[in-house]
Amino acid sequence: MTSNSALCQAIAYHISTSPQGRITFAEFMDMALYHPEHGYYSSHAVKIGFQGSDFFTSPHLGSDFGELLAEQFLQMWEILARPVPFSLVEMGAGQGLLAMHILNYSERHHPDFFAALDYVIVEKSPGFQQEQQQRLQDFPVRWRSLADIAPDSITGCFFSNELVDALPVHQFILEVGEMHEVYVTNGKDESKLFVEVTGELSTPQLQKYLDLVEIDLTARDYEDGYRSEINLAAGDWLSIVADRLHRGYVLTIDYGYPADRYYNPRRSQGSLKCYYNHRHHDNPYLNVGMQDITAHVDFTALERWGDRFNLQKIGFIQQGLFLMALGLGERISAISHQELPLSQLLQRREALHQLIDPTELGNFGVLVQSKGLHQAEIAQPLKGLTIPS
Repeated sequence: MTSNSALCQAIAYHISTSPQGRITFAEFMDMALYHPEHGYYSSHAVKIGFQGSDFFTSPHLGSDFGELLAEQFLQMWEILARPVPFSLVEMGAGQGLLAMHILNYSERHHPDFFAALDYVIVEKSPGFQQEQQQRLQDFPVRWRSLADIAPDSITGCFFSNELVDALPVHQFILEVGEMHEVYVTNGKDESKLFVEVTGELSTPQLQKYLDLVEIDLTARDYEDGYRSEINLAAGDWLSIVADRLHRGYVLTIDYGYPADRYYNPRRSQGSLKCYYNHRHHDNPYLNVGMQDITAHVDFTALERWGDRFNLQKIGFIQQGLFLMALGLGERISAISHQELPLSQLLQRREALHQLIDPTELGNFGVLVQSKGLHQAEIAQPLKGLTIPS
């Protein structure tokens, strides 16, 4: 296991020049993942897929995930009375596979919808953006930052798949019945470049967050040593998205829980995970800049922040049910009628089942919020939120 030495030097310098010689874990995670030159997502260290990679996502299992999402976007367009343009803003598009599947399918099966599409990708990683531009060169796709998108300008849908889990999180721990924040400081030798210390909260927003999601850490069920995360960056992100959206939807797909499950006293060590070569562990101070660092999403926080930002919750459902409602069951049933070699049929069936596996991708949460819709439009149930019998 190895770390990016240039990144470690940059983090160490930032720590040494910070007050009290420490930084929040959120600052450490932000630099480890998003440092402009050496961060995991900014450099070419990130590896997604199956062969020798750190992790894979739903689009790596084939085009079905994107094609079913396209069916949901089509219905959203129809509910909004077929506006032109209808903007699809994908935030964190990875290798561009999902965009390719959505656009390919829409062009072949729904040409009117395709003609109305304004596909925008928001991508921080230069390496990913380069790969996306190569893969999507035959489609009219635009690349923008959220800052470049004018307020109240988007009619359509902002959507993300496994984005929020990679936003930097603060960490806290209970010590003598009180909430303390986890900070990162420089170690004393090369065997431990970075070590943790605890201290007072860096911002009152951390306690306000717990108040927002109605979690009381003074309850008797929480014991000393209880540790978890708070994702303030998700609120900042959602506020910007809500500000840019004039009329339409926000669709967020990720792994996570409602707050009462996220902060269950029995989940005493939080949800932070690191991914390196298809293996996961819980030490973010190994392989710095060479591994992914994630934390589960608190969907209750996204819903309640949405209320503050004029986003109305349309529904929340598991990915497995969402995809089945959009027609994945019919695709699974049709496999036996396809004229393919047996090995390919089995491979395709396995891929489709992975999308709905309740112990893996099928247990991801799908949150849909809206803004600017009339009551009659809100009353039209989205296909993906209609639980199949």
